[in-house]
Amino acid sequence: MFATPAYAQAAGAGAAGGTSAFLIQVVPLILLFAIFWFLIIRPQQQRAKQHRAMVDAVKKGDEVVTGGGLVGKVVRVMDAEVEIELAPTVKVRAVKGTLASVTPKGVAAPANDTKA
Repeated sequence: MFATPAYAQAAGAGAAGGTSAFLIQVVPLILLFAIFWFLIIRPQQQRAKQHRAMVDAVKKGDEVVTGGGLVGKVVRVMDAEVEIELAPTVKVRAVKGTLASVTPKGVAAPANDTKA
């Protein structure tokens, strides 16, 4: 039930090396954060930057797909919105940030496109 003197001395020696024990606990956390940074955070920031550049470069005549799945041609570009023509008599306004993809005017359609 009582600690013997030998055990008491061994416990006291471990307390003196507290700095190295702290580093052993902190280094894996730093490595884990570095892995998350390079595998998750950094690629997400790059995708956001590419999307922002794509949205800023949209111009009249580009074909766009909105986040809701609407496909149309850009008729007018405003500061924060674009006017999209879905059909010859149907035009809608969409916020630029909701554009999912932009195909510039003059780019060929994919080979599996069913348009005649």
